[in-house]
Amino acid sequence: MAKAHERIAVRPPARVSVVTAVHGPSARFLPEAYKSLCAQELPEGCEWHWVVQQDGMTGEVAEYVPDDPRVTFTQGRCGGPATARTLALARADGAYIKVLDADDQLLPGALARDLTALEADPSIGWATSRVLDLLPDGSTAGFPSDPDAGPIERGAVLEFWRANGYRAQVHPATLFARRELVVALGGWMALPASEDTGLLLALNAVSTGWFTPDVGMLYRKWPGQTTHQAAHTNPAERGARMAVVEARALQLSHLGWTYPMS
Repeated sequence: MAKAHERIAVRPPARVSVVTAVHGPSARFLPEAYKSLCAQELPEGCEWHWVVQQDGMTGEVAEYVPDDPRVTFTQGRCGGPATARTLALARADGAYIKVLDADDQLLPGALARDLTALEADPSIGWATSRVLDLLPDGSTAGFPSDPDAGPIERGAVLEFWRANGYRAQVHPATLFARRELVVALGGWMALPASEDTGLLLALNAVSTGWFTPDVGMLYRKWPGQTTHQAAHTNPAERGARMAVVEARALQLSHLGWTYPMS
């Protein structure tokens, strides 16, 4: 039994900072994202903190942000989702970062599964899960190339991405990662799109990941989303995005920096 003057080390609760970038057109989906977050059940002693960062400083988003002490809402000048998410890191005070786009929804158990995987193995830097597209008519569609459940070795995502038309076998919108690793990599790439793919490939270049085959998220397909715009598939811009995403991942791999440090 510890003596009265001795200090007993108490492990702080695992806190997950859920980062959401939002702009005017997608603000109306925030209540559904919030509902899906509230339905998450975390292990005892764990908690979540929702950091909602508006890309812009208009008044059209605030009315959709829930009045909840677990929610932090801030605004910033327009710079796209990469800028908004990276700015949100300033207020994301958890040991872990979970991505949740404003128009998407988590499915029950998603946070707990990701958290359990990383808490159980300090060598795992990030996690992803199976995702279903949520179509405008309410139906869903899956992705046929999910990897096997369990560890995703360094470089595996880049290899698949390069061999399959710049499409990864795991979805970057489901990312769950150690905050220290996200910060060390500079957050999301300064790109008008594919910024989340850039972070995914960078994470995979330096650390082992984890894939959960249970569906963790509904990825909404709707006309207003960034990936639905004509500019997203412009050949010149897309080529430039893919080139810089690939170059970053390759350079990180060539430098030999790994997480955790050996």
